[in-house]
Amino acid sequence: MLERPDFQLLTAPLTSPEFAIETRDLTKQFDRHLAVNSIDLKISPGEVYGLIGPNGAGKTTLIRMLAAAEEPTTGEIYIHGERLLRDRTNATIKRYLGYLPDDYPLYEDLTVWDYLDYYARLYELRDPKRTQRLHEVLELVQLTYKRNSPITELSRGMKQRLGLARTIVHEPILLLLDEPVSGLDPIARRQFREVIQTLQEAGMTIVISSHVLSDLAELCTSIGIVELGCLVESTSLERLYQRLSRQQILIKFSEGFEQLTELLARTPQIKSWTPAPDRRSLTVDFSGSVEDCTALLRSIILANIPVSEFHRTQESLEDIFLKLGHKQVS
Repeated sequence: MLERPDFQLLTAPLTSPEFAIETRDLTKQFDRHLAVNSIDLKISPGEVYGLIGPNGAGKTTLIRMLAAAEEPTTGEIYIHGERLLRDRTNATIKRYLGYLPDDYPLYEDLTVWDYLDYYARLYELRDPKRTQRLHEVLELVQLTYKRNSPITELSRGMKQRLGLARTIVHEPILLLLDEPVSGLDPIARRQFREVIQTLQEAGMTIVISSHVLSDLAELCTSIGIVELGCLVESTSLERLYQRLSRQQILIKFSEGFEQLTELLARTPQIKSWTPAPDRRSLTVDFSGSVEDCTALLRSIILANIPVSEFHRTQESLEDIFLKLGHKQVS
């Protein structure tokens, strides 16, 4: 595991409203194709919000509009309570955005340091702050030892982390990532996840689109499901699991079958269970929270039932997505 450096979000939010991102009736139409259809999106400050959906669902178009890279056909976007427009009246708000598209450019004839320095100068960062900031982001993405290397010599995972460093070099408070781990191997994906977790801990609000749902399940606090341009689901990951993920608890014990089943019958989060033929284990269908699960285990222990195993499982985010009828993700 990478050693995660201390990293602070230096830029203060514009204001402190209820939502870091709010859209109202946001719509984008290309000729006869309705890419985004009247989306009302609300994302609280400090969240990591995952966007999932089939190919062509409208996720990339939505992120591009949030990044002011695409003009909405109708609707409004608010960043920390202030209206986002694509004209020159929004220079301050745009500075608070960091956008990493799926096909971001890398100037491979430059070194890592020169590439980041170029973008820092575009954002008018001046020395000594510019040099300090470059050192900070290189340490964060674990590329300090590659600072003088040509970009063409970097691995795909390193290039992806360099793209992220470029995206945050100007100290944004809102990060928009479109398929940031596409094509990365498991080690590179883990390294990228650790950087995102550090940014979240520093207080950054992050919107991330990915077809790697296991990564989103590990990173995100909330999930939005987009289909045919519509936001069909938007909720916290915990509520999504509670409502749509089948949970089971395997309980193994040496004695006390009747006592345990009586206890389970008094537990409102349990509707049914299946005993093993030897009556030494039960598979329980469970609908409660993590706290409810902990309370159940405590009750079993206090009842002096000799438990040798207590194991909770639940369907994954991918299971939920497929169960909702989405057969293809991107």
